[in-house]
Amino acid sequence: MADSSASAASPVSLPRTSESETLKRIRHTFSHVMAMAVQRLFPKAQVTIGPWIDYGFYYDFDHPEPFTEQDLKAIKKEMIKIIKQGLPLVREEVSREEAKRRIEALGEPYKLEILADLQEPITLYHLGDKWWDLCAGPHVETTKDLHPKAFDLESVAGAYWRGDSQRAQLQRIYGTAWETPEQLAEYKRRRQEAKRRDHRKLGKELGLFLFADEVGPGLPLWTPKGTILRSTLEDFLKQEQVSRGYLPVVTPHIGRVELFKISGHWQKYKDDLFPMMGDSEDEGFVLKAMNCPFHVQIYKSVLRSYRDLPLRLAEFGTVYRYEQSGELGGLTRVRGFTQDDAHLFVTPEQLDDEFLKVVDLIQATLKALKLDNAFRARLSFRDPDLDKYIGDDAAWTKAENAIRRAVETLGMDHFEGIGEAAFYGPKLDFIVTDALEREWQLGTVQVDYNLPQRFELEYVAEDGSRQRPVMIHRAPFGSLERLIGILIEEYAGDFPLWLAPVQVRLLPVTSEQLGYSNQVADQLRSQGVRVEVDTSGDRLGKMIRNAEKAKIPVMAVIGAKEVAANSLSVRTRASGELGTLPVAGVVQRLSDAIAQRQDF
Repeated sequence: MADSSASAASPVSLPRTSESETLKRIRHTFSHVMAMAVQRLFPKAQVTIGPWIDYGFYYDFDHPEPFTEQDLKAIKKEMIKIIKQGLPLVREEVSREEAKRRIEALGEPYKLEILADLQEPITLYHLGDKWWDLCAGPHVETTKDLHPKAFDLESVAGAYWRGDSQRAQLQRIYGTAWETPEQLAEYKRRRQEAKRRDHRKLGKELGLFLFADEVGPGLPLWTPKGTILRSTLEDFLKQEQVSRGYLPVVTPHIGRVELFKISGHWQKYKDDLFPMMGDSEDEGFVLKAMNCPFHVQIYKSVLRSYRDLPLRLAEFGTVYRYEQSGELGGLTRVRGFTQDDAHLFVTPEQLDDEFLKVVDLIQATLKALKLDNAFRARLSFRDPDLDKYIGDDAAWTKAENAIRRAVETLGMDHFEGIGEAAFYGPKLDFIVTDALEREWQLGTVQVDYNLPQRFELEYVAEDGSRQRPVMIHRAPFGSLERLIGILIEEYAGDFPLWLAPVQVRLLPVTSEQLGYSNQVADQLRSQGVRVEVDTSGDRLGKMIRNAEKAKIPVMAVIGAKEVAANSLSVRTRASGELGTLPVAGVVQRLSDAIAQRQDF
C-alpha cells in the first residue's frame, strides 16, 4: 500500500541493474574512477576488488587510516576531475607472467592473489595512461560517458579480505551511480522514504520490538504490542490451515547431532548451525535450524497407509541460525526466528494437486496482506556444477519438473534461479515487490524426494507394497520476523485495521468521562476489538495528535454530549470524521470490518 505523500511527485523510472547493460558499464567504470581517485589522494592505499552492484558500486581498500566523511568528499571531488578529463578505458590482454611482473612492480600483493585465481585470458583495463587494474569488464569507452552529477559516495564499511574473518580487514567505500542526475535524485528520494519507513525506527517508535545487548545481536524481544501483531498473523494463517486440512504439531528447539547428520544439515549446513552442545558428536545436541527433520520423526512414528495421505503437519517453529554479525539487519536477518513451517507427506500421484493447493494458500496469504499486486515466482533450481546438493539426478529432475508443471498450469509470471535451490530439493519462491520497489523473498514451496529417502520413510500402498512418500516443504510467510519487518515498511507503520496492535483509542475529554469510556472499552473487548483508553488527562488536541502518531486506525472522542446520548464521536484513518454514532452501531461495524479484514 503506497503512502500518498510518497507519490506526490512524478516518479522517475529507475531501471533494474539486471535489465540495463549500460548501467552495468557505468557503475563498473565509476568503481575504477573511484579507485584511481583514492590512490591519487592516498598513495598508500592498496586496491582489491571493485564490482558494480544493484544501485551502484564499491571498492575494497587496504589503507592504514580509516576513511572519514571529509575523505569521501575529497575523493568525490577528485573523481569529478577524472571524469571531466575524458580518459579512455582501454582493454589489454597480457600473459600471466607479464601481469605478475607489473603487479610486483606496483607492490600490491592483493592483486597477486587475485591473479592466481584468474582463468586465461588475463585482461587489464587502463584508465588513461596512469592507472590500471585486473578486470574482465565491461566498461564505457571513455569517462565522458559518465555524468559527473549522476553519482555519489555513500558510506564506508568494514569488509574482510575474501570474506574471511581470519584475514585482513579492509575498508569498503560504497557509491551509487546512474545514467542521469534525475535518476540519482529519484534514488535519493526513495532512500529518504526508506529511512522514514525503516522498520527498526518505526518498530521502536510504535513499541513493537527491541534488541538488547545483554540478550545478544539478532535475537529480537517482542513487546506486548508486537506480540499481538505476531499472534494476529499466526491466528490468520492457523485458521486458513485448519480449513485446508493441516494438523498442528510442536517440536523441541534442540535435537541430536545424529538427526541432522541423517538429514544432511550437519554436512551441508554446518556453518549456519550454532556450535554443538556436548562432548562428542555421538551425544551432542544442536539448536535446530530447520523443522523438517522433526516433522519427519512424527511421520515415521507409525506406519502410514496411502489412506492417511496427504498428511499435512504445520508448526510455527522457532529456529536458530548462526548468522555472521555483519549480516544481521533488524528483523529481516536475525539469528532466532519463527517459521510458519509445514511439511506435507504425499504419494507421487498426489504431488501435483497438493503443490497447486499450497500455491493457492500462498497467493491467498499475499492477497490478505495486500502484497499480491507485484510479485514474481522464482524457480529455484540446483546448479549441477556445484557439490552442495544431496540426492541423485533422477530425483532432482522429477522435483524440478513438478514445479515447472505447476507454474505452467497456473500461467504464473516466473523465472529460473539456477543455484538457488535448497540442498535437498528445488523451490518455488515468491519474490514480492514492496512500496519502494524493493524485492523480498517471502513464501516458498519446495519438492523433496531426498529426505524421505535418507530417513527411509514409507507408506503402505493400495496393493500392499511399501512405497516412498514425497515431501513438500512450505512457508507462506517465510518467517514472522522478516514478514513483520517488511509489513512495517510496506504500511509505513499504518497497519490495516485487522492487523493493528491497537485498533481503537477512546479519548475522554475530561476525567468525568473516564468511567463511560471504560464501559465502552469493555463492550469493544467483548467483541474482540483491541482498544485503549487515553487516561493521560491531556488536552483533546494533544490526545488526537498522540493517537495519530501512534498510528491508531480509529479514535473516538467522548465528551459530555456523547455520554448523554450513549454515543461516540468517531474519527478514522481511512475515512476521516464520521460524526457522532451510537455505541452499539460502532461496536458492530468495527467487529464486522475486522472479521472481513476491511477498513472502518
